[in-house]
Amino acid sequence: MVKRLIILLTIFIMACSAPKKCCSQTFGVDDVKKMLKFSTFYAAVNGGTSLSDVDVFSVDNGLSTRTISTPYDYNFTIGLRKIARFGYENKAQTFYDGTESNYSDAATVGKVKGVEYLFEVDYKRQEGVDYMDQHHFIRFSSDDGCQDEVCINFFALKLEYLEDGFADIKYFEASERYRHRKGKDLSWNIGLTHRLAEPYGYNALDEWMLVNNNIHYTYLALQEGYEVDVYSNEYYSPDGEIVATSAEVWEAVVIPTVLSDYTQKKRNELKKTIQHSLVVGFDYYKYSKKTWLHAWGSLMPYHYDDGSEFSYHNYVDGQWYDYSGGLIYGIKVNKQLGYFVEGKYNKYWNREWYDFKLGMNYVIF
Repeated sequence: MVKRLIILLTIFIMACSAPKKCCSQTFGVDDVKKMLKFSTFYAAVNGGTSLSDVDVFSVDNGLSTRTISTPYDYNFTIGLRKIARFGYENKAQTFYDGTESNYSDAATVGKVKGVEYLFEVDYKRQEGVDYMDQHHFIRFSSDDGCQDEVCINFFALKLEYLEDGFADIKYFEASERYRHRKGKDLSWNIGLTHRLAEPYGYNALDEWMLVNNNIHYTYLALQEGYEVDVYSNEYYSPDGEIVATSAEVWEAVVIPTVLSDYTQKKRNELKKTIQHSLVVGFDYYKYSKKTWLHAWGSLMPYHYDDGSEFSYHNYVDGQWYDYSGGLIYGIKVNKQLGYFVEGKYNKYWNREWYDFKLGMNYVIF
């Protein structure tokens, strides 16, 4: 069901994207060329110094020093994008270098009608932690102009895949919304979203909880292949290596790793779940050379409960609110002074990820 929905939405978006053509006409090679026209493929590597070396001292067997070194940070980015810039966005750089962060990419509706897209993968190492980020989306904004009877006006469609390593969030989302214009600047929308993700809310350690709210961690470690020699006070990893020689080190150092590895393993074993939700939102965009405001928001107040074992409804005891939004505001007070604030915020399944910036510019003559 999910795969069919994804395929149908993708075909619909692609078929409706050709200029001066309606959705009932054939989508061919020429339309693909038009879609790729003015798009940009980019690949870049960025790097820099990470945390400085740290000396760790120990007096267990006489004074000893151990130096912890963090490898350099890097970011390898590869992507393909075709997104119309809003009036407040200026392409100051000659090339895409992979460090761009355009808040407007998260907006429901694009600057122009038709199809826009972004496909980007980032391989990163930050402060010694390796992870991968991905952000892919196809966004279609319809408007006036199509006279065919089966052409659908005033719709916003979006297919998106997001993987954020730092926020520990990963999901696929498809949404289809009807838009109601309230003047040339403001539009309201309502529709459905379909999100495919791991069963957030599931806690693998719940089955190991005791009546006193403690965890039977030693028994869990034994089940995971660790061994404990009570008489010699030695603790062995599944590989047979000694990982602790005291109960204090076992509890403070080894057990947290056991719990973390076990939780991650159980999460990876679970199948992805599909969540169907009602969504309502708005988009507002007004621009002039001296001031501009671009804002958007989405609220999911109702989610279909399929009654499955890992439904998020089981962890929150009923309905909940998921929402996202963004704000970009700038004002040039005069030729010298200007203010700006930009940011976006997301909260899905009680997981938050956001970023923002604000400031002022003053040109000294």
